[in-house]
Amino acid sequence: MRASETQPEIRPDLDRIADSASFRDWYWLKSELIIFCRNHGLRCAGSKAEIAERIVHHLDTGERDIPQTPGHDRQPGRRASRINWAHLEITPETVITDSYTNGPNVRAFFRAQIGARFRFNIAFMNWMRDNCGRTMADAVEAWLRIERRRRQGEKTAIPASNQYNRYLRDFFDANPSRSMTEARICWLAKRKRRGPARYEATDLDALSE
Repeated sequence: MRASETQPEIRPDLDRIADSASFRDWYWLKSELIIFCRNHGLRCAGSKAEIAERIVHHLDTGERDIPQTPGHDRQPGRRASRINWAHLEITPETVITDSYTNGPNVRAFFRAQIGARFRFNIAFMNWMRDNCGRTMADAVEAWLRIERRRRQGEKTAIPASNQYNRYLRDFFDANPSRSMTEARICWLAKRKRRGPARYEATDLDALSE
């Protein structure tokens, strides 16, 4: 019997994971991580990678949060912006703050500036995150620059934490004639298995199951 035909190991419930090594062996949805944090008194705020790091620390030490080291937190006396980007009247002169979030209001601004072709993408969202203090006019120029590079065939880097998009890219690099539906079937099967959620040729076996 081929290895691909053996019964796959069933993914355990996250609450049954006892150590960080076992936690890292499986793919978890952000919603699952948030539920775990709520059940164990951990903070739920932050990106998926930040929440996962908090859970790893908790499993290793029993502590509910990661101690801040000098220079890791905000500068002394600096407060997070309270600007609500969902209701802000955005102009090209609007300064990007640390409370920036994507949403319909921001999308409407960019489409007014760029046109209906505007779409959020990973490279641009990373630029917005890393450029507090710049203006929305700078953001428009950054999006156009990123889009030019994309059209020239340049591939943007995908953060290691964005396993889904990385999987899709690798899937279509290896199988350019396959459909998105097939890619998603393979991804759903992949994330239930132990080990890194990276594309492998044997993932195509899920299409015949």
